[in-house]
Amino acid sequence: MMPILTPEEMRAADAAAPEPVEVLISRAGAAVARSAVELLGGTYGRRVVVVAGKGNNGADGRDAARRLQRRGVRVATLDAAALPPAVPACDLVVDAAYGTGFRGRWQPPATRGAPVLAVDIPSGVDGRTGEAGDGVLPAERTVTFAALKPGLVSGPGRVLAGDVRVVDIGLDVRALARAHLVTGPDVVSWLPSPPPDAHKWRSAVWVIAGSPGMTGAATLAVRGAQRGGAGYLRLSIPGSEPGAGAPVEAVGVALPAEAWAATVLEGLHRFRAVMVGPGLGREPSAAAEVRRLVEGCPLPLVVDGDALHALGERPSGLAGTTVLTPHDAEFARLAGAPPGPDRLGAARELAGGTGAVVLLKGPTTVVADPGGEVLVTTAGSPRLATAGTGDVLSGIIAALLAEGLGPLRAAAAGAAVHGWAAALGWQRGLVAGDLPDLVPVAFDHLLAW
Repeated sequence: MMPILTPEEMRAADAAAPEPVEVLISRAGAAVARSAVELLGGTYGRRVVVVAGKGNNGADGRDAARRLQRRGVRVATLDAAALPPAVPACDLVVDAAYGTGFRGRWQPPATRGAPVLAVDIPSGVDGRTGEAGDGVLPAERTVTFAALKPGLVSGPGRVLAGDVRVVDIGLDVRALARAHLVTGPDVVSWLPSPPPDAHKWRSAVWVIAGSPGMTGAATLAVRGAQRGGAGYLRLSIPGSEPGAGAPVEAVGVALPAEAWAATVLEGLHRFRAVMVGPGLGREPSAAAEVRRLVEGCPLPLVVDGDALHALGERPSGLAGTTVLTPHDAEFARLAGAPPGPDRLGAARELAGGTGAVVLLKGPTTVVADPGGEVLVTTAGSPRLATAGTGDVLSGIIAALLAEGLGPLRAAAAGAAVHGWAAALGWQRGLVAGDLPDLVPVAFDHLLAW
């Protein structure tokens, strides 16, 4: 996993460095110069403008400028505090004006169409949140040091940073990193291999979802769990039989319309995970049963959709094996306020308050556990902005829980696979019902790495 450090954590890493700052600047400058040469496609006849501020970010840029000059590049270094309206004609602009700790706005010069290489983070992007004002130069590439920063993986900063390269300059960030970006090899390493004596009950999931006349969400959740790897699926729709669209492999078991939680709790002895919520409805009686199930469930449990609404505002005392999967509006109800721009901090705070793992949905999905550990995936896609995709995601997570993954990893892996599956689908017109059949393809691609 790739570590993600806040600006404050990065300053602590710098302060604890065993080598002087001049050595770190030299290594950073060398990395920037190498990346600049790559983007230039060589050095002969090339022209570079370096915009350098007064801090370490500017020092990195100036070091890179000297190295490029020694290689024959014509370099103009501009002071970030006294810039002209436009840079001189050039083949590349190196943005070394301001780093991750910058607050406020700056007015960069026009680049005359030259590509931009950002040093550590595009100047003007908030290193903690990814927020950015109007005056930010979109980078073709960002060279960042030692670890990713939240502003490079979330908010507008994720797009403005372009292709992000993390460079090791000799800082040990392992002890400081409480957040990590999930990669494909990470997910592969987490997936358990089926034992030789595997059977369907080893990864059995019970899905309680849907309501009379509203069975679509339940069907999507079950299909997601099937394709996510669950060996046995039980589907119960309180007060109704599974609809005609339910997968034939799912075993429908009736539950009464009222007082159904006790029946579920009494029948869990052969299951490995439970999922509750999509399409249940928001009747007070249904909400009361959700709360009884959540309070009494001894198994890993995914809570989604209407079940999140049932928990009310600021629930607490939930089991650490429970996974909550809110989008922003559901998060606002649970936490009492929207997540705000610091999404890593918001997910971490809600997880600590509830005692559960929290998966905050979005283009960048953030998963936090009650102890403050955070996993991030950027696999999200605009293609997922359609009704029902969240139901599929919850099913995938339930299947991974049933296979034995811990709740933090199951939620993060489920979100990553969900996003990668969407990337394999149509660019336009993808619907939630398409996703389950793309999930095994995404797993195959992962396992082939």
